[in-house]
Amino acid sequence: MLIGIGTADDAGVYRISEELALIQTVDFFTPIVDDPFDFGRIAAANALSDVYAMGGVPKTAMNLVAFPLQKLGGEVLREVLSGGIEKLKESGTVLLGGHSIEDDEFKYGLSVTGFVHPRKILANQGLKDGDCLILTKPLGTGILNTAVKGGLASLATIEMAVRIMAMLNKYAAEVMSHFPITACTDVTGFGLLGHLAEMISGTGSRVMIQSDLVPILPETVEFASMGFVPSGAHRNRAFRKDMVNLKAGVSPVMRDILFDPQTSGGLLMGCPEGEAQSLVTRLIDNGVEGAAIIGQVFEPDINGDRKRIITVE
Repeated sequence: MLIGIGTADDAGVYRISEELALIQTVDFFTPIVDDPFDFGRIAAANALSDVYAMGGVPKTAMNLVAFPLQKLGGEVLREVLSGGIEKLKESGTVLLGGHSIEDDEFKYGLSVTGFVHPRKILANQGLKDGDCLILTKPLGTGILNTAVKGGLASLATIEMAVRIMAMLNKYAAEVMSHFPITACTDVTGFGLLGHLAEMISGTGSRVMIQSDLVPILPETVEFASMGFVPSGAHRNRAFRKDMVNLKAGVSPVMRDILFDPQTSGGLLMGCPEGEAQSLVTRLIDNGVEGAAIIGQVFEPDINGDRKRIITVE
């Protein structure tokens, strides 16, 4: 075992030989959009993401389904599975089978196995002083999905959110494989600051986030200002409040966005400062349109607050 449950990494890694290790992960959740085909696409992209975040390539997958067959009918299930298969094909992953049960609450996801070279694994810790932090997808899906449930989001907003959530992190991972990435994770349920806290907790480093550089989906600020913030964002903030120093100019709305739980969010990676802008340019050129440098890693401040190691300005 190279990486197991002892850390907060995105997946487990088991070495098969000097040249090959297996990445294993599993993820599933309840529907977040009304269209069953889109739900399948998003759930599959989300499950595959952990393999990409570890620097690997997904190879095989197994469906996990809990489904109220009498209530929703077989056609809905077929659409969900078809959406998942579309993303598996796009990623080059083979579906081997799966398991289903009848359940009053619908859930869908996948277990995924990927390959990685044992010396090329990307863990979520490993950031070095001077690294730039790069995010590959804009934030806001949790807030937008809350607005959708409230019936306020436009069709254009819904389509945009679905497109972002269904976008594979494959293309970002292919680009970053050509750069000296020091650490990587994907931004999902703990929000940007929650996952960043996992990356630096106990490392002795601190980070500065430039809130005005963080990419945000259109209408996210407006809906957050109206109170359409998921409860998960408040739980994320409460859990990590002692680690985060928000400068006076950072609004409560921006704070909520930085803690907003994402579904199938982007990759958050560290890269040496001299390579960071080239990496962002390559990402954008390869279709990862939301990629941006959002902050930097610094040496510990021996005279500062040892707990508040994330500063947002």
